[in-house]
Amino acid sequence: MLLSATPPPGPRPAQEVRLYEEATRHRGLTPPRTHPLASITWLGPAASNPALAYRVGGDPAHLAESRRWIEAAVRLPHWGKAHMPDHDLDAGWLLHHLALAHKWIGDDLPDGVRALLRYKLLLQGRRMYEFAVASEGRWWSSSYWQNHNWICYAGLATAGYVLGKEEWTERAKGNLGTVLDLMPEDGSHAEGVVYWRYGVPFLAVHLDLLQEAEGIDWWDRGGFMSQTFRYRLHQTAPGFAFNVDHGDCHDRRSGHSAGLYYRLGAQYGIPEAQWLGDLASGELLWKEAAESGVRPGILPEAYLEYLWYDPSVPAARPTETRAFFPDLGLLAARTGWDDDATLVSFKASPGGGHRAWKTAAKHRAEQGWETLNQGHHHPDSGSFVLVSQGAFLAVDEGYSNRKRAAHHNLLLVDGQGYADEGRYHVYRDIPFERQARQRDVLVSPDCGWAHATAEIAAMYDPALGVRRLDRTLVFTPSGRLVLLDLAEAEAAREWTFLLQTDRPTEALSDGSRLIRSGAATARVRQFAPTDGRFVCEVTEVVANPTSSTPELSLTRTLHTLRSTTARSTEGLFLTAIGPGTEADAVRVPCAQGQGVSFGTETVLLSPVARRIRTEGISADAAAVLLTSDGDPYVVAATRLERDGTVLLDVPEPYTGKVG
Repeated sequence: MLLSATPPPGPRPAQEVRLYEEATRHRGLTPPRTHPLASITWLGPAASNPALAYRVGGDPAHLAESRRWIEAAVRLPHWGKAHMPDHDLDAGWLLHHLALAHKWIGDDLPDGVRALLRYKLLLQGRRMYEFAVASEGRWWSSSYWQNHNWICYAGLATAGYVLGKEEWTERAKGNLGTVLDLMPEDGSHAEGVVYWRYGVPFLAVHLDLLQEAEGIDWWDRGGFMSQTFRYRLHQTAPGFAFNVDHGDCHDRRSGHSAGLYYRLGAQYGIPEAQWLGDLASGELLWKEAAESGVRPGILPEAYLEYLWYDPSVPAARPTETRAFFPDLGLLAARTGWDDDATLVSFKASPGGGHRAWKTAAKHRAEQGWETLNQGHHHPDSGSFVLVSQGAFLAVDEGYSNRKRAAHHNLLLVDGQGYADEGRYHVYRDIPFERQARQRDVLVSPDCGWAHATAEIAAMYDPALGVRRLDRTLVFTPSGRLVLLDLAEAEAAREWTFLLQTDRPTEALSDGSRLIRSGAATARVRQFAPTDGRFVCEVTEVVANPTSSTPELSLTRTLHTLRSTTARSTEGLFLTAIGPGTEADAVRVPCAQGQGVSFGTETVLLSPVARRIRTEGISADAAAVLLTSDGDPYVVAATRLERDGTVLLDVPEPYTGKVG
């Protein structure tokens, strides 16, 4: 499709309009005569979109526009200035886009321009290829789980196929095969949604090129590409405009890639991808373009939308409301997809996810290579994001350079976050054993409940002697949260519970706190510790999200709600968060275990001892989840007795519906 500029058959009027709009968007701008300090990635699509528009419609004005930006780009002595000139993202983007322009309109360019373009592509491709060979085992050349790797090799491959440079395409192909073999089969991505939409389209580009140029179909290799739309979908906030911002996220708008949605929808027959592609390139397009902090952003992808849209693919609005991605330890649950629905996203895993963490350790031991670049990963295992009523209520900090657990909805031990934090590559050179994980996961599409327990004790400084720090999160069918944090240490410690919000929480007369964001609200009630006291303070997170633009700085202000225990070898926090203010939570008296009730929904927990004893319920289980009008659900249960009747008695722990 890409090399021949041939889309799937059928009408595409909306995509054609998008292409023509994008082809003319830069007509009022003057191309730079010298290299600006900022990134020049945008120069590539400024040339390729009008080139494709000329191929499609034949208007010579589009040919002239493409030529204008080609000439500007090829006359720059280097591609990239502030960071790794000729060897990183600027060069990767321009190699891809200008090589496509050469393929699409090269025969219609004046001889001198065509020759200069070909010379420049050969020069820049050689520079990129030689750097990739020389730096193997370091940085992007073999950072298989990182967007720089995917973009730079896709750029090299595009130029290689257009110019007939087999050594470039063979190296890029070898890397692509390794990437596909090593990416998680569940489709998740540890860099977060923003870098997913920035990097994964280039994996699809490379697969498209490989299939068209060599007849090699690797779309199903490894499994990542077939599942990754589902990951992206479940990191979409209700209403579809915003994204959950785990990992490095410049903002909550920079999440959509309509072109990639179309390609995945067509390749794997995913109606929801087709539907979301239509929404992203239509109703949501200009809002994201205006408010996104990522450049070049969504608008330049018009060429992909045109070439990858298949009108034969049916479109269907998403309906699945629960998902778990085991490699990243990511649980996502929601009450629905409408604007006012409630969503929680809860994660815990080693740096980069389980597969990357284990494989990178093997590369380090056997080859001496550093293959897991972790600059966009955060110390956020055990943290969660809560969205409800069209607003973010429990929030993440987004992008940061000096990454800290204290910027997340996490726990501190004697005021300390994760070991070796406060730096950009927060997981670099830490012991292999320092891993978080999720256990006891319940995520069933028919039950409405979601449950998981994050084990995060290993993430803290060994000198603190933390033996256990487990966070259990329960999401009820109506969208309420219950959090149970259990902590143990070898010596007495102060344990601190953190909740991050966009504006200060308000103290209510009954001792609870009110989160407010616009018209959206949620009530926070903490039942334990009984002597705990909430304190609200300001936390500022300052970051430069791109080395290619050194002067760029982002500041996000968080309002941090803290609750700290007295010094003790054991800590326990039992917290309920109820979106809206109508239904309050009450504590359920338990002889063993912990319980919270919202009236029609009751949560009973015992994630360690697995013994729950309360009025009417006797269970050997990690959790018993009850609604007033439905069958109970259990987690890791061997026995459940309700009102004297034995409902479950099995030798092996069972998770799911009882009855």
